[in-house]
Parts: sequence; structure tokens; C-alpha cells
Amino acid sequence: MKRFTKKKAVMLSVATAMFFAFPQAVDAMHIMEGYLPLVHSIAWSAVSLPFLAAGIFGIRKTLQNNKRLLILLAMSGAFIFVISSLKIPSVTGSCSHMTGTALSAVLFGPTITSVLGMVVLVFQAVLLAHGGLTTLGANVFSMAIVGPVFVLLLYRLGKKLKMNKKASIFVAATLGDLFTYFIASIQLGVAYPSESGGIMASVAKFLGVFAPTQLPLAVVEGILTVVVVMGLESFARPELETLAFIEKH
Repeated sequence: MKRFTKKKAVMLSVATAMFFAFPQAVDAMHIMEGYLPLVHSIAWSAVSLPFLAAGIFGIRKTLQNNKRLLILLAMSGAFIFVISSLKIPSVTGSCSHMTGTALSAVLFGPTITSVLGMVVLVFQAVLLAHGGLTTLGANVFSMAIVGPVFVLLLYRLGKKLKMNKKASIFVAATLGDLFTYFIASIQLGVAYPSESGGIMASVAKFLGVFAPTQLPLAVVEGILTVVVVMGLESFARPELETLAFIEKH
């Protein structure tokens, strides 16, 4: 097969993003602008900052070692942007959608993924009215930090158990998506506890509303992530070898 080239990667990423992103309704969102109390917005932003700082240093180190990885990094970011822009309205103040962060998590780790996720969330908030700048910290924490950490832990557990790599990625991506929404439900439950049952009752309510749409989306995300990894193994093998994702011949 032909080598994976910069021109092909950029054209594919841009074309796919344009196809999926622009038809979306502008009223869909992650946790929407202004929905969280100010103190919650500040707190989630503060918690996210150390991960983002580590991610910036991680990107610099990765690219210093091999600048060719920039294309793979860009494609991981484009993948997050594209599939997290596909959303299904689920509950007041949020929606169900895939996260797309599993690919970057297994290739580059959760700290670098947090930076990619933040960039994607900023663009979605500004260009697509998806999420918001005041809720950026909370959305970054759930989608771009906790989710990827959980994905990487599951993927490494699968390797230790000697699971098939594709099966490990599928399980990690699927459960990582669901775990992201578990965290988002906690964030919403803490911000708006139920009058009758408090925070736990509110969290259970949000989870119950998310589940019907998020469960099938999580499975689809797992499948898409495996398909993309299979493609990268064919077209970007040298880069994956550099990341130690696959063994060198």
C-alpha cells in the first residue's frame, strides 16, 4: 500500500470534518454556556489546568523527538472534533454524543489528549454553539481528562490480560465513552442536586436520561476507533512504531 502522506491526511481530515460538522443544529451542546454556577466553572477549570500544562509539555517533547508525529497528532484531534460534533439531544443543559478521545489516549496518553480535547471544545463552543467557554473546564475534565485516563487504564489492563489488541481498544473506547458521561452526570448532579434525594438522586436522574442514547453511541464509538486504528496500522506504521504502539519488524 502507498505510504501515509501529509497531503492525504490533511485532505481526509478537512473533508470529513466539513461533511459532519456543518449540518449540526446549533442548539446542541456538551454542558452548555452559562449552565453551571460560576464557582463550579472556576473549580473545574482549576482542576483541569495541571493536566493541560502537562499535555503541552508532552506535545513539545513528542514533536521534538519526531516531527512526523505531528500529522498523527492532528488526525487524532480531527477525529475528536468530527465524532464529538455528532450529537443527540438528551436532557436540559446537555446532550449525548461520542467523545472521540480514545484514539488519542491509546496513542499519545491522557495529558496530550486533554490539550487536543480542549482545542476541539473551544472550536465547538465558538463555531458550533456546542458547549461553552464558561463551562469549558467542566467539559474538558469529563471528556478530555477523566475519559482518556479511564480508556488508557482499560487498554493497559487488556494488554496485561493478553487480550486481542482490537478487542482491548473496542472495550476501552466503549467504556471510556460511558465513563465520560458518568462524570458529566456527577458534575450536573453536584451543580443541581435534587430537592428530594440530593446529589445522588440528581446524578441517577441524569444517568437515566443519558443511558438510552449514550449506550448505542458508545458501541459505535468503540467500532469506529478500532476501524481507524486498523487503517493507521496500514498507512502510518512507522509512526505507530515510533510511539511503541506496534512492534517494529
